Amino acid sequence: MSTSQPPPAAAGPSLPRAAQVACANCGTALLGDHCYACGQPVKGLVRHFSSLVGDVLDSVFEWDGRTPRTLWPLLARPGYLTLEYIAGRRIRYVSPFRLFFFIAVVTFFIGKLTLSFGGENPVQLGGDSGIETARDIAEVEQARDRALARLAAERAELAPKIAVAEDDARIPNVGAITGLRTADAALQASETAIRAQADERIAAFRKAEQTGGPPPVPRLHRLQFSGSEPWDAETNPVRIASLPGFANDWINRQIGRLEKNIPRLQEDPDLFKDAVLGAIPSTLFLLLPLFALMLKVAYVFKRRLYMEHLIVALHSHAFLCLALLLMFVTMGLEHWLAPTQLAALIAFDLVEAAIWIWMPLYLLLMQKRVYGQGWPMTLFKFGVIGLCYSILLSFGAVFTTITSLVWL
Repeated sequence: MSTSQPPPAAAGPSLPRAAQVACANCGTALLGDHCYACGQPVKGLVRHFSSLVGDVLDSVFEWDGRTPRTLWPLLARPGYLTLEYIAGRRIRYVSPFRLFFFIAVVTFFIGKLTLSFGGENPVQLGGDSGIETARDIAEVEQARDRALARLAAERAELAPKIAVAEDDARIPNVGAITGLRTADAALQASETAIRAQADERIAAFRKAEQTGGPPPVPRLHRLQFSGSEPWDAETNPVRIASLPGFANDWINRQIGRLEKNIPRLQEDPDLFKDAVLGAIPSTLFLLLPLFALMLKVAYVFKRRLYMEHLIVALHSHAFLCLALLLMFVTMGLEHWLAPTQLAALIAFDLVEAAIWIWMPLYLLLMQKRVYGQGWPMTLFKFGVIGLCYSILLSFGAVFTTITSLVWL
């Protein structure tokens, strides 16, 4: 019995190019960017490096056309992104967690580059310029010269600002001139104190050499927690009655590490700045779920899911980090572009003030629009949540900063 052959298929459009290529792993014809049989992607590592960079930015940070579409409403439209996400319109925007993560990383990286304690009279950190801890005359002179050089750089930076403020008659700058002159006088007083401190220390070493007596003992910084005696791991340790012995021993070991790191902080005050800026983002990450829980409790009768409150928390933190990023950039531009022009300095100060004012106002408007309650209850809940969260953030940042300083 003969069987009839099926009629030839009608001519149609050719398959996509991807369907004409076989999977390198199993040989199955490809119909897209992944093999439907074994799951292997078409793209591997053996390709142009630029395409790899693009894939990393897209997969980790979602850095594509959605980014500018997300950043502007995040900065200027309180609550808009959160309402869009809850309404289901998500694909056009960067996801909340990736948005917060990306902005936090960039913000505090830029902060470490733009902020410096070197321009804020660093020799006063911890009350010691390094002279009191010097072990001989050479170290005293090195510490003195280093401290005086820093103060001289500060005065050199202030001098043109004072000259511009005095010559600019178009701006009511009496207060600015007074502040600049006060800062210059403080730097002069610090120079005098440093020289006197160094002379006294050098005289003590020379007297010891002449009389054959012991050299002056370095006056090391000692931590003091209670009573009149400084902390000591053996003679005056910290003891918390409610903690077991091994916990108290661990606390005193960490205090010992911190005390040893104090001279490093005196030598390079920016280490403290880096510790603070490194502590804040990790603290924010840890407090995110707690902030969402506060919102859940405050709006328990709204019957919203916890994840909705978490979206609010993520967008709130992302906005705060973005505002801080703008603040750091403004401060960097101020230091770079307008170090001697009073009008430009005032303009930058106004921008910074506007950012500081916009931050709490934005969060208040966001809370009002997302939860839709009246102004009296919104203001009350905003104040309570803000106060509780500020306390938690302060304690968390202090604890994380101290931990960072211990493990420098």
